[in-house]
Amino acid sequence: MYIRRADKKDMDGINRLLCQVLAVHHEGRPDLFKKDTKKYTDAQLRTLIEDEKRPIFVAVDAEEQVLGYAFCVFQQQIEDNILTDIRTLYIDDLCVDEGSRGQHVGRSLYEFVLDYAKKQHCYNITLNVWACNESALRFYEHCGLVPQKIGMETILTG
Repeated sequence: MYIRRADKKDMDGINRLLCQVLAVHHEGRPDLFKKDTKKYTDAQLRTLIEDEKRPIFVAVDAEEQVLGYAFCVFQQQIEDNILTDIRTLYIDDLCVDEGSRGQHVGRSLYEFVLDYAKKQHCYNITLNVWACNESALRFYEHCGLVPQKIGMETILTG
């Protein structure tokens, strides 16, 4: 396995994993997440793959099959009234194929992103995790991430 920037040839593998992520989220929160769709259209995914401010990394095997991915976004609050001007690499989505879990693909992807962020002079890495995705929460805690802020809700209908 090795990790590299995503390319258009990876779209089928990325789309397969995007569907797996959505299935987990739909199962946990069907009130919020639609069933049998994906986060990005093919046109949107092609645009993201080319965007230098939104790097996507893939873990692939020797046959170039996508085992996992990390969608990232550079963020910076320049001249904000209350926030300091730090450069952050936000992990928008990190997924490991169901058949490759337990093989340290996720940890390798996370460490690759961590090293990349350091080389890009980022102050921190941030991400969001849905409370219903307990395995992802445990994984991120095991990687050393700690809560930065907590989103809360009250459902008003039902």
